[in-house]
Amino acid sequence: MRLAGGLVKSFRAWVDAMQFLTRLPMPSVPRSEEGMDADFRRSSVCFPLAGLVIGLLLAALAVLLRNVLPPWVAAVLATAFWIGLTGGLHMDGLMDTADGLLSHRSRERMLEIMKDSRVGAMGVMAGALAVLLRASLLASLLAAAGPGFLAAALIATPVWSRAFLTTAIAGWPYARAQDAGTGGLGGLFRSVSARHAAWAAGLAAIATAAVAFAAGSPAIAAAPPIAYGLGAPLAAAASRKLGGLTGDVYGALNECIELALLLGAVTFVYNA
Repeated sequence: MRLAGGLVKSFRAWVDAMQFLTRLPMPSVPRSEEGMDADFRRSSVCFPLAGLVIGLLLAALAVLLRNVLPPWVAAVLATAFWIGLTGGLHMDGLMDTADGLLSHRSRERMLEIMKDSRVGAMGVMAGALAVLLRASLLASLLAAAGPGFLAAALIATPVWSRAFLTTAIAGWPYARAQDAGTGGLGGLFRSVSARHAAWAAGLAAIATAAVAFAAGSPAIAAAPPIAYGLGAPLAAAASRKLGGLTGDVYGALNECIELALLLGAVTFVYNA
């Protein structure tokens, strides 16, 4: 009975992570009697598994498109598919974060700007540059990478960007003090600990090792140091300015880490 209960909780955690981070249809599952905090803690461990699903779908599409379309056309379609899988959740966070942090206002005013549903000039520029860079990096990989490395890189990228999200939630405080009660987002984010971050990183490592073995691409072992080497200083810098992190910052971190991982993959391909 205990094993069955553990399997049910694990499945529910994965479903919750998929519902939180993607727009893919998922089955409805009963809520935990322990409450929303416990559900969110467990789902945060499964963030890399949500990234794994995104990566598998993206890699399959990219390999298919490469066989029938020129690299740039395939890259633009893959970019649209990638953003669509999340409903633009992380891109929205990037644009809001750019508007707030690049406004050079007071901490309180930056948080107000980020909460505003309207997008300013800095957000538009950041979003446009991010989409253009993502498409160009995908085009470069589609043109020059072998099928094994292409698939492995596209799978590892969303896995490790989302593994770092759990670390960011656990490692830095939530900036919006008014939501810090157990009923708000702050309460959920504060319930995630270093133990959950370690489990998430462990799952990401297992998934990456399996992908590297299957694709014959050990070079993707460079993904973790890139993700954490960039994510940690970015999170620390944002936290210093805002007094912590917000949901928008988590989205911005995801976008920046994914772009860095793609850039690392392209650098490897063109210098191997």
